[in-house]
Amino acid sequence: MITALAAYLGDAPVAFGLLVAALTAFMVVGVRLSVIDRRTHRLPNGIVLPSYPAAALLLSAAGGSAGEWHRVLGMLGGAAVLWLAFGALHLLYRQGLGFGDVKLAGLLGLYLGFAGWAAVWWGPFLALLLGGAWSLVLVVTRRATLRSTVAFGPFLVAGTALALAVLP
Repeated sequence: MITALAAYLGDAPVAFGLLVAALTAFMVVGVRLSVIDRRTHRLPNGIVLPSYPAAALLLSAAGGSAGEWHRVLGMLGGAAVLWLAFGALHLLYRQGLGFGDVKLAGLLGLYLGFAGWAAVWWGPFLALLLGGAWSLVLVVTRRATLRSTVAFGPFLVAGTALALAVLP
């Protein structure tokens, strides 16, 4: 994503502005949802659901104005793949993954899919690594047990941010 951002700066200033707006929205919504999820173990529909059309519109406009329509298809595919994959995980183990996480994964799939298919796979993988590492720290320091629950939304956002920042 950073590569696209840099390329748009020189070649497509309108696309650059739209992508900056989309990434700013990602950061604002991601931080807000992370704080709420950490405190309440909830990801409110009132924040997640309106973020879908906003992200889709900004990202589509950025890709389209740069003439990179393949990013729009990637964005839609990324959202669908992550929503379906996380939906299946939710159906397999409802106590382990809430439906809010499924909806958040679909939203984050828009951003990851815009960046490319590698990001669609790396974002959730990094989220699992970060969430697993944090859970291990909590268990080792006896601040949690193996039966404790940990909000996964913050790790989904962090894994997505990390994938968007480091992948070409």
